[in-house]
Amino acid sequence: MKCDIDELDRQIIKLLSNDGRMSFTEIANKLNVTEKTVRTRYKNLIDHGILEVVGVVNPIALGIRAGAIIQLKVESQKLFDVIDRLKEMKEVRYITLTSGCYQLLIQIAVPSQDEITGVVKTLNNIRGIIEMNTIIQLEVYKNTFDYI
Repeated sequence: MKCDIDELDRQIIKLLSNDGRMSFTEIANKLNVTEKTVRTRYKNLIDHGILEVVGVVNPIALGIRAGAIIQLKVESQKLFDVIDRLKEMKEVRYITLTSGCYQLLIQIAVPSQDEITGVVKTLNNIRGIIEMNTIIQLEVYKNTFDYI
């Protein structure tokens, strides 16, 4: 379902990316359009799957203070089995298929550096993973959801 967006849609998305609780009235005032226009555009963005409204959690406030990016080399016939197992792990917050030597890249988030070791041990027990490269995140300087 393709939906072309224009500059007004982009501005609405940008405002909501910065403050997802901004009212339609406030958006309309900032963009110099009617509230009805904002409401209609918002509904269209939602209906076409372009915009999704979610609460973004501050992981540090929840005690999630450590993370790693892990590259996984996987047996090709086990790829989707491995992906299914990774999806079940609450520590895994991101999974992507990549080019190069490692077919998968995952990002994990856990309360402490010690728990990264536990996740690596769990990964070692998943059939189909034949090699991994673990990159420990020491500090995060930018983590944004602003795509426009």
